[in-house]
This record gives sequence, C-alpha cells and structure tokens, in this order.
Amino acid sequence: MAGKRLRVGVIGCGLVAQVMHLHYLRELADRFEIAAICDLSEEVRTACAQEYRVPEQFATWQELVARPLDAVLVLTSGSHAPIAIAAAMAGMHVLVEKPMCFSVAEGQAMIDAADQSGVRLMVAYNKRYDPAYLRLIEESRTLRDLRLLQITTLESPLEPYVQHYNLRRGGLLPKEVAQSLSADSEARIAAAVPDADPLSRWGYQMVLLDTLVHELNAMRGVMGEPERLEFADIRETGLTAIFKYGATQCILAWVDLPGIARYSMELAFYSAERRLTLSFPSPFLRSMPTVLVSEDGDAKSARSSRTEEITSFRESFKEELIHFHDCITSRREAVTSGRDSLHDMALCEAVVAVYRNHTPRDHPSEPAVAAAR
Repeated sequence: MAGKRLRVGVIGCGLVAQVMHLHYLRELADRFEIAAICDLSEEVRTACAQEYRVPEQFATWQELVARPLDAVLVLTSGSHAPIAIAAAMAGMHVLVEKPMCFSVAEGQAMIDAADQSGVRLMVAYNKRYDPAYLRLIEESRTLRDLRLLQITTLESPLEPYVQHYNLRRGGLLPKEVAQSLSADSEARIAAAVPDADPLSRWGYQMVLLDTLVHELNAMRGVMGEPERLEFADIRETGLTAIFKYGATQCILAWVDLPGIARYSMELAFYSAERRLTLSFPSPFLRSMPTVLVSEDGDAKSARSSRTEEITSFRESFKEELIHFHDCITSRREAVTSGRDSLHDMALCEAVVAVYRNHTPRDHPSEPAVAAAR
C-alpha cells in the first residue's frame, strides 16, 4: 500500500481548511486526491470545489461519508465525535482538527469505532510535527536539573493574520440550523463538565478545547504525563495551571490580549546550567519558522552566550498531512493518535475540576480518572 494516492473527503471548508489543509492537500497531490468536500454554506463549498477542482460537493457530512473514500479530514466547528465515528464505521481513516471532541467519553467512543473498523484515527496537532519542535525534544534531553518549564500563550486578534488570504466566507446559517448546532455543543459541554458554572464552561470550551489543547499536547510530547495538577485558575481574560513533573514545575499561562496583533506561544525550559526557548509564530502564517533559542554560560565568570536557530521552513501543517498518509499506507499508529490525544481531553476536564474544587489532582491526564469522576 506504500505510495498509494488516497481519495480524501474534506468536511468543513472554513478558515483552517482554506488557509492550510486544502492548500497543502493540493501540494501533496502525489499522496492525496481531494475527491469530495462538504460544507453547510453552498457559497463556500462551491467556491472551494472550483478552486481545488473537487468533483463532488455535499451539504451534509452524512452524504460525504457514504461515498467510496479512503479517508476524511474533519475540520468543522463543534464536536468531531459524530462525524469521526460514522466515517470510521464506514471504513475510512480519520484526521480530525483539534479539539478531538468535547469529552473523554466521546474520545473513547471515537477510538473504539476506529479500532473496531481497523482504521487510523489521528488528531491534527500540527505543532508536534514542526521541525523546530522536534529539535527542542532532542535538546531538552540534554538538560540537567530542569527546574521550571513555562508555557505562555498571548492570544491576539485573528483577522490581521488572515486578511491577506482569498477567503471564501458564507452568510449566516438558517436560524434553525444555527440553534441546533449551538444546542448540540451546549449539551456536550454540559455532559463533559456537569454542574459547572458559566465561567468554567466558557473556559473549558473557548480556552481549553479551542486553544490550550495544543499547549497541553506539546507539553506532554516533551515531558510525558504530569504527576500532578497542583493549581488551576480560570478568569474572563485568562487561564493558569501548574503541573508537577518530579522536581520540575510547569506553569501554563494563557492570556487574551486583543489590542495588539502579536500572537505568541513559547515553551521555555530553565535548568541550572542552560535555558531553551521555543517560540511559535501565528499558526495561520504559512511556512513562518519556529525559533529555538539556547542560552548557557559559566557560573564562575560573566561569560554567557545565546544561540538562535531556525531549523527549517517546512510547514508543520504539511508535515502533519505527510505523517497521516504514512501512517495509513504503512499501517502504523500516528504520533498524535486518538489514543494519545485522549490524555489531552482528560487534562482539559481535570483543569476545570481542580479550579472548581480547589483540590489538586494526581495523574490528571489519565482518562480513567476523568471517566471515574
């Protein structure tokens, strides 16, 4: 099966589909054929079908998953669980954008469907495939006496980063459709964090699921599973969580700064002898390099040094699609498989629980703990 060109369907033709996935699927035409697309907006799906020469287009995902396809990309808003499960049961490999779904329970159902059908389930955590992130993993293994990991995200306005693209935008959805989608999401969030207050529900859906699953997954990719979630705070303008990894403390901080278009996401490692900082650009700028900075010195003198490295201009979204193809054709598990990503869902649920109960939680990324709760 190696080298096979896969017939894929793209479900959801919104921002991330137009800026990244459709663009790179076309570049990877030796690996993928965009055989069908689906979007609720007729205007958007028609425009995308014309631009990418897609032979089939559908208004509903149910129609698309009934077609003879090898794989689907699920790029919609809302929970991806219903579509992913249906596609897997139809024998299709599945790549879902983050968040994987809205709860540990949904995630486990997705994994079970993929296992039952013998297909691959992968979550699109593009940062894990960034060449600079892979270099960070190599360098982090050389650190001795790691004392602090600080993960900081400064959220900024989105429009300045995407206004230069030729985006196809649909009009408002029919009222009954919009209400149905909203009600479905609200019910799924309520099931994930039952009896939560409005601020906790907002933090869970709009901050943890919508943004911080990337940071949580990147943290786990370097450090593994945290021993303990010691503290969590949710505010209208930000979120903070503190994790314990042995003698290393990890502080995760997200803050909304809408007044300046300076998006920033950094992973900073502080050991007694050396510092490493990985700085990601906006995820909506194609082929912008992620920068790795290394600092060291001599404790007995004033000498210190700083090295700034650009590892590659290869786009992480494209690398992610290449990995998806390789996992299907070589029949191997993805780095960001559904099984691995379930730990991120457990962490999201744990952050809300620790914030609400003011009680630390051991092994917060274990799905079994979240399910038992």
